[in-house]
Amino acid sequence: MLDKFPHVDISGIECRMFTKHCGCLQLATYPRSKFRCYRIHVTMEGIEDIWKRYPAFRIAGALNIHLMQEDAFKFRRPTDLHCRRMKNTVDIKMVKKWIKLCHECHGDICKSLLRIGEHDNRKLPGFVRVVDVVLMAVVPAPAGCRYIALSYIWGGIGAEYWTTKDNIADRGTPGGLNTAKLPDTITDSILFVRQLGERYIWIDTLCIIQDNSQDKFAQIHNMDLVYGLSYLTIIAAGGTTARDPLPGCRPQTRTQQHIEVVQGLHLYAAPPRLKEALALSAWNTRCWTYQECALSRRRIYFTGQQVFFECQFDVLCEDVIAESKCDSTSFLKYSRAEYFPQSLDSFMSYLTAVRQCTRRNLTVESDIVDALTGVTNALAKAFGLGDPDRAFRYGMMLTDLHHSLLWQHHPHTPRTRRSLPDGCSLPWPSWAWATWRGAIDYMSEHRYLVTHPEDAWLVDDFAKPSVVEMFVDPWYIVDHGGTIVQLDVRRVSRRVVLIRETEGEVPTYSSPRGIIDPTEMTPDIHRALDPGTLIFRTTSSHFSIARRRGEESHASIHHGLFDILSGSSPPTWVGTAVLPLDAALPTSLEFIVLSRTGINDGYDIERFEYYHECLLYVMAVSQNGGLMERVGLGIIHEAVWIASGAEEKVVFLR
Repeated sequence: MLDKFPHVDISGIECRMFTKHCGCLQLATYPRSKFRCYRIHVTMEGIEDIWKRYPAFRIAGALNIHLMQEDAFKFRRPTDLHCRRMKNTVDIKMVKKWIKLCHECHGDICKSLLRIGEHDNRKLPGFVRVVDVVLMAVVPAPAGCRYIALSYIWGGIGAEYWTTKDNIADRGTPGGLNTAKLPDTITDSILFVRQLGERYIWIDTLCIIQDNSQDKFAQIHNMDLVYGLSYLTIIAAGGTTARDPLPGCRPQTRTQQHIEVVQGLHLYAAPPRLKEALALSAWNTRCWTYQECALSRRRIYFTGQQVFFECQFDVLCEDVIAESKCDSTSFLKYSRAEYFPQSLDSFMSYLTAVRQCTRRNLTVESDIVDALTGVTNALAKAFGLGDPDRAFRYGMMLTDLHHSLLWQHHPHTPRTRRSLPDGCSLPWPSWAWATWRGAIDYMSEHRYLVTHPEDAWLVDDFAKPSVVEMFVDPWYIVDHGGTIVQLDVRRVSRRVVLIRETEGEVPTYSSPRGIIDPTEMTPDIHRALDPGTLIFRTTSSHFSIARRRGEESHASIHHGLFDILSGSSPPTWVGTAVLPLDAALPTSLEFIVLSRTGINDGYDIERFEYYHECLLYVMAVSQNGGLMERVGLGIIHEAVWIASGAEEKVVFLR
């Protein structure tokens, strides 16, 4: 990595070298010494400042030096997990061996990606096309056919090779693709499919009619099936455009191994493992490629140095002898790519996908929802959420709306709306994260309570906001046709008792409930409500705000922590909100209450009183033409909210 940053001062960097266990192919338990394999692991110390300036250093990881297989006998060890010499091109026989091993040893584990929920009997829709690599034609996918899918970067190289309304008929005839000027990534992928002995491959630019909006819509909304049912997905992670070849598919197209002889031992400085190699790739920066990888049950990754194979159970590669019929403890398994679903918690899987996708790039920024549609379709299927079009809207998980509303802008992201899709005249609603450009986070409620240096308060990759009681029920939305419909939101509710050490049980917040009367469904704005307007009953109150002391200001930080203050004199802290720094905020804001947080306890240091689950999630809102818009999100002390005389109202959130 250092060669890419020639101006970095490395004088303060220290290297540490030690041996690291590689696992075992023969035994799942701790192996006997003769089966143990080690590698030399080199790490760097004192590079924290470099990490801040160059985040890629975090991805690069340590240097690993392996002993080659021809020297394993010198230590009376088998060749397991030692490194082998790679050919100039991909070893097709080895790739076939990996696939066969998966078939024979993993069974149903790798048969279907969605291993939870009902038995998977899905089929490709009849309108899906594939490329027949024998006939070199674009044909309707034969019923039940085995096909391979391709995930790659277009790279903006032009439309001369796309399938269009003008050439689809010609491309449907035998040899119809022979005259097409296909870029190298596609040409090599077709060659690789032939070498594997397979017949069909799905490639988006060839199998979707690119100038037919109806065809594109239908195909894009079935990506969960296209990639989820593929026998194997080729992932072109070694290039930056479709013009680049698949590394190793042809001679002289990839970096060769670096092997040195030291004291009679052949040592190999290994390239990055799978996770690190992908993190450093241009392919990993594109939003569309997230679901293409996550939804695929088996994947072949072409990186600049070698080919990796990954299924739901194993990770294999060209340079390490790791093939095993046992449940091995190979170190390669700890460097996986996307794993989907991330957990048995549907919302946790959803927020992981949102975090990943919003950090990636889109050529057309309004494609953000379409680029996640395959994932949301798969989640609806896996967790029994019903019709995906009802369970998700504007990218938001409506079945868990009490959780999905709790998103935050990443602090380095300005609060700027995305450009609208073609043909869309109305802006997307402010309460949906997809409305806004840039990275989105879901953070635990604990992050609101502590001041961290710079933007560390919003770095919460392994947590989610917890809700123990929802205060809004029912929810309504204005659908695309202008009709107000009730949402099917999963209910979360339990009785919460607050205990004061001196006075015993304390009154808790009681939310307004009940069906909203039709006469209350129309605000006084003298026009029809726009699609995407949320309607619900809650309580509202105004509080003063002030930027939290100790929060550092920096030109690159666009959202920060604000104290919510009481109306007493002097004002005291009663809550925290994350609000935009770019806008000139008023000294006080209106807040509406959403739910109860899952914080285990709280303590009032002025009254020496202890509370359990005493904080409420609140949304900061502004008024715009008789409707409310989201400004930010925070938490507030329950007792203060009750004492504020909050007003019950029907909210129209747009």
